[in-house]
Amino acid sequence: MKHSISPVKFSALTLAVSLALASLTAAPAFASSHREAPFITTVPKVDGSDFYMFRSYEANRSDYVTLLANYLPLQDGYGGPNYFALDPNALYEIHIDNNGDAKEDLTFQFRFKNTLSNGGSGQALNVGGKMVNIPLVQFGGVGNVKDTNLQLAETYSVTVVRGDRRSGTAQAVTNASSGSATFDKPVDNIGKKTIADYAGYAAKHIYTVNIPGCNMPAKLFVGQRKDAFAVNLGTIFDLVNAPVGVITDPSLIGAAPNTIDDKNVTTLGLEVHKSCLTNGSDDVIGGWTTASMRQARLLNGKPGSGHQASEKAGGAWVQVSRLGMPLVNEVVIGLKDKDKFNASKPSADAQFADYVTHPTLPALLEIALALPNTAPTNFPRGDLVTTFLTGIKGVNQPKNVVASEMLRLNTAIPPVAFAQQNRLGIVGNILAGGNDNAGYPNGRRPKDDVVDISLVAVMGGLCMANGDTDKLGFGATCKPSAVPLGATSFKLHDAVDQATVPLLSGFPYLNTPVPGTK
Repeated sequence: MKHSISPVKFSALTLAVSLALASLTAAPAFASSHREAPFITTVPKVDGSDFYMFRSYEANRSDYVTLLANYLPLQDGYGGPNYFALDPNALYEIHIDNNGDAKEDLTFQFRFKNTLSNGGSGQALNVGGKMVNIPLVQFGGVGNVKDTNLQLAETYSVTVVRGDRRSGTAQAVTNASSGSATFDKPVDNIGKKTIADYAGYAAKHIYTVNIPGCNMPAKLFVGQRKDAFAVNLGTIFDLVNAPVGVITDPSLIGAAPNTIDDKNVTTLGLEVHKSCLTNGSDDVIGGWTTASMRQARLLNGKPGSGHQASEKAGGAWVQVSRLGMPLVNEVVIGLKDKDKFNASKPSADAQFADYVTHPTLPALLEIALALPNTAPTNFPRGDLVTTFLTGIKGVNQPKNVVASEMLRLNTAIPPVAFAQQNRLGIVGNILAGGNDNAGYPNGRRPKDDVVDISLVAVMGGLCMANGDTDKLGFGATCKPSAVPLGATSFKLHDAVDQATVPLLSGFPYLNTPVPGTK
């Protein structure tokens, strides 16, 4: 039987918090994920920064689910001459768990290849009678797929694996028009002179594809995008260097600039019919993205001519990046365990239990804001376990859930048009008494202000809404008396308004990247 969903009435929810605690497996989320662990700072090309999973809200695409995995964060548009090609010696993956057991059932694997033109010799110019290779990736205006003015061709393949990511059945995703299993990635937004119409150029790289085992065509895009995440990044990491009067005043939500407004990312995007992601008996899916590198790397002190010729990689794949719910590893997992978390699988998340039942972020906020005794006291934090690790019963909790850290989406809950989306997702919908249940933590849309949502949750907002009668089912100890901030917990924000970030109206939703020149 399908996981049936009617319009959600939160007063009727009954959440099995005690069961969730018994099978506890990871930590809640509090924002995006940039340079979140010691090792990943050394290999930025495999640093996953954001993962989005939502019912498509583009007109006539509502039966599709959009999956967006962002990598290589904090790109400057002017970052030439090599720009930001992804790593051909890495494996980028998007995983789907469609039966709630904390193990992947579907995996989309992305592999990249970066090739110099002219059979690997590159582009040369006749200088004084000698043919000499040029130093740039381009040597003229660019506007087409496989543009002849590009010295470097970036291509990729996508494989769908059913079952275990390493031992399951693997089949190639193919171009619905040509049947090819190789796709072209657009070069990054070098600047207006090189690419006069980058939006149009990038749109030529959106493919209609066939996924084996799925009878509905999907969409595919991989390329540079403007970072859609909005955050007061420097202020947050400088011990929340902001006046309490600002971050507790809802009228000042947009008081601070988005510090990463001029940054780009590289997006791996798929839009897949929801019937191709569910298992047929439960509408809830879980999703996360990972990146892996080869176990061994041999560096050649005397490399030959070519592209990325200094490295020879080999051995088994080793996972070095993991991202489901936003910013788990950045501000929830302890520093000593950040690399461990990036290498872990959801099925092994019990080792990180203390980080969610007894989170340090509220205590750190007490110190940073000089507000002692303001952290919630309902230990263990069943409200966070339910919301972030099992999904909310009646909203996005799988029927046979194993508590684990991943983004969960109920594909039966219809999407909401962009203009009507509540930027605070489920939390905002509770406060407004509205009918937008399609937002974070039920999946994640680009408009969802996950920083503000998570600040409200971690500082006890869910317990304030739960009341003394456990009306939302978060547990009897999750009540207003356990929230020293009281109603102020609903007002917390980082002074940056996620809802004002410019986005596209359809796939791939994230906006045209910031150019190197304007």
